[in-house]
Amino acid sequence: MQDISQRNNIMKKIIKTFAIVVTLVLTACQGDQGPPGEDGVNILGSVFETTVNFTGNNGYSNLLTIPSDIEVFESDVILVYLLEDVIPDGQGGSLDVWSQLPQTFFPGQGTLVYNFDYTFIDVRLFLGADFDLNTLGSDFTNDQTFRIAILPAEFGDATIDMNLLLETINVSPTNIINLN
Repeated sequence: MQDISQRNNIMKKIIKTFAIVVTLVLTACQGDQGPPGEDGVNILGSVFETTVNFTGNNGYSNLLTIPSDIEVFESDVILVYLLEDVIPDGQGGSLDVWSQLPQTFFPGQGTLVYNFDYTFIDVRLFLGADFDLNTLGSDFTNDQTFRIAILPAEFGDATIDMNLLLETINVSPTNIINLN
């Protein structure tokens, strides 16, 4: 009985040693390095901007057609940002303050939400509230500026601020298409 136990232990050691050697040999092998790649990230994305009014006549909703020179793929994600404020940059200029939708505000009447939905050809911007939107002041309804970003799906999962987004997809604010 002891012989069988010793043989089993020896076999286990041989198999273990063999597995380690095979692992080392396989991980030490190097294949062709392939052609050199480019540094950095290559994310193809597009951004466009629009200013809209939300009124009772349009149902507090605006349907925007995606510009024809922007192709939207099935796997793309669309992010929408609201221009909330413009503040001084301390050097005589200004900085835009963008907030990603959905965005919630609390005017005196209750809760207000700026939201959106989209298809491959359009984006709908709309207001939702737990009160009558006809009582909402023009500060929340008139001249509301939005930036719409179309990104590959693997990039769209993250919450990302507008400046980082533009930097990542290599788009200058001066090159953003304005629909107005």
